Amino acid sequence: MSELQRVGEVVWELPSSSRADMRVPARVIADEAILDEIRGDLSLDQLANVATLPGIVDAAIAMPDIHQGYGFPVGGIAATLVADGVVSPGGVGYDINCGVRLLALPLSETELGARREALVHEISRAVPAGAGKHGALDLGEAELDAVLRDGPGALPGTPADDVERTESHGRLDGADPQAVSERARRRGHAQLGTMGSGNHFVELQVVDHVADVGTAEVFGLADGQVTVLVHSGSRGLGHQVCTDHVRAMDSALRRYEIVLPDRQLACAPVTSPEGSRYLAAMRAAANFAWANRQEIANRVRMAIAAVLGSEVADGTRQVYDVAHNIAKTERHHGVEVCVHRKGATRAFAAGSVDVPEEYRAVGQPVFVPGSMGTASFVLVGRPGAMELTFGTVCHGAGRRLSRTAARKRIGGHELRRQLEARGIVVRSPSAKGLAEEAPFAYKDVDHVVAVVERAGLASRVARLTPLGVVKG
Repeated sequence: MSELQRVGEVVWELPSSSRADMRVPARVIADEAILDEIRGDLSLDQLANVATLPGIVDAAIAMPDIHQGYGFPVGGIAATLVADGVVSPGGVGYDINCGVRLLALPLSETELGARREALVHEISRAVPAGAGKHGALDLGEAELDAVLRDGPGALPGTPADDVERTESHGRLDGADPQAVSERARRRGHAQLGTMGSGNHFVELQVVDHVADVGTAEVFGLADGQVTVLVHSGSRGLGHQVCTDHVRAMDSALRRYEIVLPDRQLACAPVTSPEGSRYLAAMRAAANFAWANRQEIANRVRMAIAAVLGSEVADGTRQVYDVAHNIAKTERHHGVEVCVHRKGATRAFAAGSVDVPEEYRAVGQPVFVPGSMGTASFVLVGRPGAMELTFGTVCHGAGRRLSRTAARKRIGGHELRRQLEARGIVVRSPSAKGLAEEAPFAYKDVDHVVAVVERAGLASRVARLTPLGVVKG
């Protein structure tokens, strides 16, 4: 990594000549301070390993929130040729289509007033949180097939506006329910509408600053407005899909004469039987995740109705829903590629036909969560992302401390006390899980977003600060 060369204001590259097995450079979006933090783990070495994948084009790319992951670093992007490149489950991760959804309420923080704590409590009752939790829905075989095939559109009563304001309309073509193993189906059939554990959350927030009034108006956001940000994924079903296909691809490496520096990068040609089966199952799991966030949104609206009234619930508008663990077939730089985004968010610029029509003149909404005690940001995609990062930006602040290290520095009960002393209502069934997500365990989200802006990938629209948080 000592050979990193500065090629832009906040863009660095490790040349492909640095290692005999690298097919393309490793590109990092960062400033000097973030680079120093990144060097604390093996994420840059993992990025160089990604640059060895067959069929990779342009560069293996890292966002400023990069940190060490399974095979691929979290915050990593790789585009491989569909015609003769590979697909790697490690480039998506175990929580397939983990992503975020922003809801905007038709009232201000002042109007919410003293009902804030009651609303957070009601959301915590409505949305099951924690590992292995089951929700109120228990899908039969046919119902589960419909969700895996069609995403939130398969759920009764899903608002058409929610589907329109969801990446890919919440449905990836080519999903095959039969490609999802029986064990994965057993793990997921009763988990729609559940949050999970780890860094997943439902957060009540307020828009405390609008940086781009015109774009905020298009997105339906205003200063002082109350919002809810949902962060969850495909639960046990997606985890099992990844487990199944990492194993299958690892067994097939020799057959395709693929040599890797790390077996966690296990992969197969995109068009091979193994690659096709993985993509069919991954797409089904992605559709499941979008349906999961839809059901969480339904339950959040129920909580809003219970505390604030049905008129407020009916007026609660989905701003957008975007994935940050996914592999998608897209066209970039004149070729069809399989874009792996692992802990990275699609950020298409104005004019893209993949952006909802009502947002097309300004660009795609992007959500960058910080932590329980810091801000989150609404950004909008810019042309620089299309040129430099396959239309992608960061997905959050990025961890700087492991979960174990965070627990050693603070206990969950003490963290809860500190947050509540700052007026942030906290609901979590696990003191241990709360401690693992302490704000100091993450990079400075303002700093990360500033780097993204300096790179020309996205720009700020609004800042959201927490009023209350429900954690697994």
